[in-house]
Amino acid sequence: MAKKAVKKYVYYFGGGKADGRGNMKDLLGGKGAGLAEMTNLKIPVPAGFSITTEGCNEYFKAGKKYPPGMWEQVIENLKKVEKAMGTKLGDSVNPLLVSVRSGAKFSMPGMMDTVLNLGLNDTTINALIKKTGNERFVYDAYRRLITMFGSIVMGIDRQRFEKALEEMKEKKDVRLDTDLTAEDLRNLVGEFKIIYKRNTGEEFPVDPLEQLKKAINAVFGSWFGDRAVKYRKLNDIPDNLGTACNIQSMVFGNLGDNSGTGVGFTRDPSTGQKKFFAECLINAQGEDVVAGIRTPLRIEELRKRLPKAYKELYVIYKKLEKHYKDMLDIEFTVQEGKLYMLQTRVGKRTAAAALRIAIDMVKEKLIDKKTAILRIDPQQLDQLLHPMIDPKSQVKIIAKGLPASPGAAVGKVVLTAEDAERAADKGEKVILVRAETSPEDIGGMNAAQGILTARGGMTSHAAVVARGMGKCCVAGCGAINVNEVQKYFTVNDLVVKEGEYITLNGTTGEVMLGQAPLVTPELTGDFGIFMKWVDEYRKLGVRTNADTSHDSEVARKFGAEGIGLCRTEHMFFAPERISAVREMILADDTEGRKKALVKLLPMQKSDFIEIFRVMKGLPVTIRLLDPPLHEFLPHAEEDIRALAASTEVPVEKLKARNKALEEFNPMLGHRGCRLGVTYPEIYEMQVRAIMEAACELSKQKIKIIPEIMIPLIGHVNELRMMRELTVKTADEVQKRYNTKVSYTVGTMIELPRAAITADEIAAYADFYSFGTNDLTQTAFGLSRDDAGRFLPYYIEKGILENDPFVTLDQKGIGVLMKIGVEKGRKVKKHMKMGICGEHGGDPQSVEFCHKIGLDYVSCSPYRVPIARLAAAQSSLKEKSKKDLSRTTV
Repeated sequence: MAKKAVKKYVYYFGGGKADGRGNMKDLLGGKGAGLAEMTNLKIPVPAGFSITTEGCNEYFKAGKKYPPGMWEQVIENLKKVEKAMGTKLGDSVNPLLVSVRSGAKFSMPGMMDTVLNLGLNDTTINALIKKTGNERFVYDAYRRLITMFGSIVMGIDRQRFEKALEEMKEKKDVRLDTDLTAEDLRNLVGEFKIIYKRNTGEEFPVDPLEQLKKAINAVFGSWFGDRAVKYRKLNDIPDNLGTACNIQSMVFGNLGDNSGTGVGFTRDPSTGQKKFFAECLINAQGEDVVAGIRTPLRIEELRKRLPKAYKELYVIYKKLEKHYKDMLDIEFTVQEGKLYMLQTRVGKRTAAAALRIAIDMVKEKLIDKKTAILRIDPQQLDQLLHPMIDPKSQVKIIAKGLPASPGAAVGKVVLTAEDAERAADKGEKVILVRAETSPEDIGGMNAAQGILTARGGMTSHAAVVARGMGKCCVAGCGAINVNEVQKYFTVNDLVVKEGEYITLNGTTGEVMLGQAPLVTPELTGDFGIFMKWVDEYRKLGVRTNADTSHDSEVARKFGAEGIGLCRTEHMFFAPERISAVREMILADDTEGRKKALVKLLPMQKSDFIEIFRVMKGLPVTIRLLDPPLHEFLPHAEEDIRALAASTEVPVEKLKARNKALEEFNPMLGHRGCRLGVTYPEIYEMQVRAIMEAACELSKQKIKIIPEIMIPLIGHVNELRMMRELTVKTADEVQKRYNTKVSYTVGTMIELPRAAITADEIAAYADFYSFGTNDLTQTAFGLSRDDAGRFLPYYIEKGILENDPFVTLDQKGIGVLMKIGVEKGRKVKKHMKMGICGEHGGDPQSVEFCHKIGLDYVSCSPYRVPIARLAAAQSSLKEKSKKDLSRTTV
């Protein structure tokens, strides 16, 4: 009987040959795929191997046990590494040291674990000292291993090791780690071993294979670590992908002044400028740059001190960018003059940089327009649509650091990630100020408006993560001293306490005291060019949800092709109008209501005139009154008494009216078209205001396209009645003005019954707009206002993948929408259909709307460019699938 083949879990790279390739990110993770590809390109990469993401997932499925054959494959590939490097793990003469690093499909900078210098013990350090003649370097590497292994693998608080290190520096009266002697570090290693045993109850392991196995387990385990889980949630990365684990020969940048390490980007990740953007440290290990432990030097220092290595690095970065046709993030080490590449992956960048890089690469003929469009994350455009500091304002600059992530942020100072999260939960805007950030700060960084660090460079954890999030960040601001315990930071003699306001300018690196005024950016330059490309490929229309002329202007600048939802009730809450609304509600009969509505009509008409002027030539969908009437009445005792005094209505009558309008479940109560059915005079007034505004502007030769929308239809007879009222009123107005305005009457599909009976309703509708906020609410049986209390638990426990009020539930709500589209278009083949819920600005939801054949999506003004890009990408993906299916038939 044939022996069952063992699955391949381990892929080797080294010596110019690799088992894997660059397109195997699903299996090898981004880091492993990059190492394999560089190896195949004959770029100098220290030999190693990658354990696949499948190995990680099988490990967890088997209750944290390796799948059959995996450990044997590790040992087999370790022997290949030993042969390639001419060294051996644990050897007493020529020992091999390795690093063990995570590597998921998607870049998660600093979120998972790394252990360096694995293979050191009391035997191998003596061999290494003899081999290198550098005792200080060897003990420095050993103390780093004990720190990393102790904190990452065994869970010892890293601060215990850091405290011992600081005490040693204080005792020796030195400031930097590099100032400690070999003897100092040897003594420190002894102290670290004591700390290790005191906290684990066992000696530091001397068997290199035991070290390796435990480190692999720790890297796998870090996939479900708190910071990694939180990062995935923030970035919509699935939990079931798993991480690869990369075991690679160590090369050392801390062997002296002819060695160094660095991190770089093939173009500027903040601006997109075409120049090599990198930082380095001489006589240091890579973690010192990435973790922001030491503020790095500009790459020009490497050119001065190690010109041969720099020249080779320059040629390699050019070769890699040309090969990948994208901006890359690279890591390198120079060991005694010889350059090694440790990583390449697609680099994280700001939205501004992403646009510039995409446009430049099209000009350079590296990529085409379609590739450029598909490469930009629609959500990233949000970064460019937020305010920046008003250049005319007077600001007090107190310090300047590195412009790590552009934009502007204003907020109260907080000094811990936990405080940032707590403050944000209360609705406060905060700036997170840290000596340096660590992966544990991810939640606070997300909650903060901006991030300020005293240490770290442009490639530090704070900088990379902030750019990925689109957060304003100023890093390496050496002028500030952070006192986390006493809750303040200082700049020279100035003390800035927690709770005081500061402003950050991430574009210049400036830190300002107080709240600087912010201004809204405009679509110009690269943004404008890119969005023109987007519109060349987009099929889905993009409108905006706007209730004022100002919102309409903003949306039109951002490329909105009309208004998909104008909520008339928002116009009622202005102080000079609310009294007329309340008078209407308090009226005892129809005549009393009509009298009050006469006061409201000119106000509504003036609003519509302003909006129509801004949107001339474009459709404007106006939803008639939707919320229940009780929302317009006061409920607090003092407010009731104030209203009683101003209207001369007795307090008791007001309270009785409130009581009469009270509902157990107002969202399913007397609202929407039900108001129009019971109080037709309200809808009649609104239609009159819409049509009078349209007629007056039409007489001025301004093209107006009003679309009158009846909300919350559940039965065809509701729409039939409301349509008759609307058409009758509109015809009367046009006859009076002696002019014709082309208008349409449609409805919102926001109740499950409306979707299911969309064929019946279509007989009386010119268009449908899916109100997915209410459709989600009514189909799920969730209260939008209350679900926030428990929905996060549903997402955390994996019951729901996303918040259904943010990203459309395609399997449930989406099916109702498809039913509505299919049934409606069976009756009216070319009926116009769109969506006007908040989902209209969510890229995943936009793609779904494209797939089911909607004509447009509508979203808030600042989401319009995001929806435009998502619509173009949907169109390109669909074409790509069709082309693929044709070639495979």
